[in-house]
Amino acid sequence: MSNEQNLAEDLRKRYINNPPEGISISQIKTMSVDDLLDMHYFLTEEDDDDYGEDGFYIF
Repeated sequence: MSNEQNLAEDLRKRYINNPPEGISISQIKTMSVDDLLDMHYFLTEEDDDDYGEDGFYIF
């Protein structure tokens, strides 16, 4: 099993236990690896936002 598949299965378990708003457990169970990774990316995209931490601000 590839690293991407392992990550997707870990994410599947996480999201089955705590599904995001608007997505059912049955949808999560049938999502492809790519769909799970895409969903996770979009749900956590703001968490990776580093703007402001380096003191760079636009006023």
